[in-house]
Amino acid sequence: MTVPAPDGYRALSVSPEAFTAACRADLQFARDEAARLRAMPVPRDPAKVLDAFDNTFLRLNDAGSRASLARNVHPDKPVREAAEACEQEVEALSAELTQDRGIYDALAGVDRGALDPASRWYVEKSLRDFRRAGVDRDEATRRRVRELREELVKTGQEFGRNVKDDVKKLALEPARLDGLPDDWKRARPPGADGKVVVSTDNTDYVPFVTYAKDGKAREELWRLYRLRGHPKNLEVLSRMLTLRAEMAKLLGYPTWAQYITEDKMIGSEKNAAGFVERIAQASGARMEREYAQLLERKRRDDPRAARVDAWDSAFLQERVKNEQYGFDAQSIRPYFEYTKVKRGVMDIAGRMFGLSWRRADVPLWTGEAEAWDVLETAPGGGAGRLLGRIYFDMFPREGKYKHYAQYTLANGREGRQLPEGVLVCNFPRPGAEPALMEYNDVRTFFHEFGHLMHHVLGGHTRWGGIGGISTEWDFVEAPSQMFEEWTWDPAILRTFAKHWQTGEPVPEELVRRARAADEYGKGLWVRQQMFYAATSLELHRRDPEGLDSTALVNELQEKYTPFPHVEGTYFHESFGHLDGYSAIYYTYMWSLVIAKDMFTVFEKEGLLDPAAALRYRREVLEQGGSKPAADAVRSFLGRPYGFDAYEAWLNRG
Repeated sequence: MTVPAPDGYRALSVSPEAFTAACRADLQFARDEAARLRAMPVPRDPAKVLDAFDNTFLRLNDAGSRASLARNVHPDKPVREAAEACEQEVEALSAELTQDRGIYDALAGVDRGALDPASRWYVEKSLRDFRRAGVDRDEATRRRVRELREELVKTGQEFGRNVKDDVKKLALEPARLDGLPDDWKRARPPGADGKVVVSTDNTDYVPFVTYAKDGKAREELWRLYRLRGHPKNLEVLSRMLTLRAEMAKLLGYPTWAQYITEDKMIGSEKNAAGFVERIAQASGARMEREYAQLLERKRRDDPRAARVDAWDSAFLQERVKNEQYGFDAQSIRPYFEYTKVKRGVMDIAGRMFGLSWRRADVPLWTGEAEAWDVLETAPGGGAGRLLGRIYFDMFPREGKYKHYAQYTLANGREGRQLPEGVLVCNFPRPGAEPALMEYNDVRTFFHEFGHLMHHVLGGHTRWGGIGGISTEWDFVEAPSQMFEEWTWDPAILRTFAKHWQTGEPVPEELVRRARAADEYGKGLWVRQQMFYAATSLELHRRDPEGLDSTALVNELQEKYTPFPHVEGTYFHESFGHLDGYSAIYYTYMWSLVIAKDMFTVFEKEGLLDPAAALRYRREVLEQGGSKPAADAVRSFLGRPYGFDAYEAWLNRG
């Protein structure tokens, strides 16, 4: 039986007072279940211990997840503030309960030999998490760890808020918009002063640095983009690094990087650093060749050019792709109208995984959001059992998270609660002009929808604590990265990529040229990713006392990318992953290695092959975190994952 959350809470269509009351009701429920667990007479029934334990942390995690969502998307500031406070209360209780010796002893006393494999893994993983929270430390240490955890939540919220709320704007004469798509320009008419306002939101920024012919204008917007959060986040980041370092040392780790990598697939900061260097070395020669091509292309316009600046990179790459591969990115945009892309993503996922969708008429936090029930397709067609619910919040607005992510609204547990997940994106908004998407936007949509499928299909495990996307963090991106591959198949694209005016499906030859052009710039992209990975790792391997984070980031940029650092810019102050991911941004590339290997099955058997898709659903997605990720991948592939498919992809083209 599904246990619903407080009325209206899941859809966040509530007042700040109601949000706070519902949050505290969830926290009280967690406290009550923890008390029930402690009070169980010895010998304790393993099933009852696990039931109370799972109830405790499932409701606690749900409260935190919903608060995180509300803090990042709710249009009303008072609700966002209530959500911030809720997150802090959730973390305080979580810190308390994960150090609770009574709960730990009850769980440790369970006879693991009598458990099924998933339950045994759940117990072992949970006991490890208790130790990593300091359950076996003295009271003074435990108290300080709790204080640090609470402070880190507040600091992370502050860091993200300083980025989210710092939308910078540039006013330009219309003549300086030459090169940008006509629909983009029509959607941004000049103001009373005759100028067009361009912001640092991605819907403005990405097309501008890609298409605008005015190099000085690109530079101006590029510099503004790297001033978001400045100067506030310089101090906030320093505080964040100091708090993490102290907590790691209290728990017996030399650095935060070692602490945070210990329970991941990679196992240690040394392995993470080695992985970053391995990928950097593998992509270095390709990066140098591609940079040389950019410089040669720039010199055709400016024979005296001695280097390529970062604000020229996307623009020049677009020129090279156009001239050498016959692909103009603007030529494919008319085939990617937002509503058709959305329908296409849902249709393809439904066909692959045997799902159907039903629009849900429920209260929502904004009129632009949508809710859809996810149903199993019944034998012979039609809708079968309800599996969960997904939500879309897809367009930018003031006070909203500025990037792309899947958020949890409810974690699933078989027979108790259905999973609910939310796609939060910043795509062009349909209106008077068609919402035409970039090819990369389409890939992003598929990517984030892959997270949704993992969350919903994995949300039916016996215990909520090992359901959904509760696997090791450095595997989390692999299913979503693999789903991007479907955007390169002409036959699949032609099912939904149709010209917004003529209705004609996208030409196969155009898709082939797009894929060939996409091979260019791969070395530059991979090395940029390694710069991000090294930044997140190295900031957390160094002693934070006296650390000049700006100097370190500048040094790493010079090491991993061909673009010189620009004085007066501060990329790391708006690098949002330093909050959530901390030291482990490497996980994106680690996951990609696994994703490329898993995709070899579909390359061989067919992208829409029902047997391959069902095996992938059963062996990977539905497993959630009920077994180590490497075991789930081995079950799907029939062998351990390897590096060969990734290396072939890296060297292709």
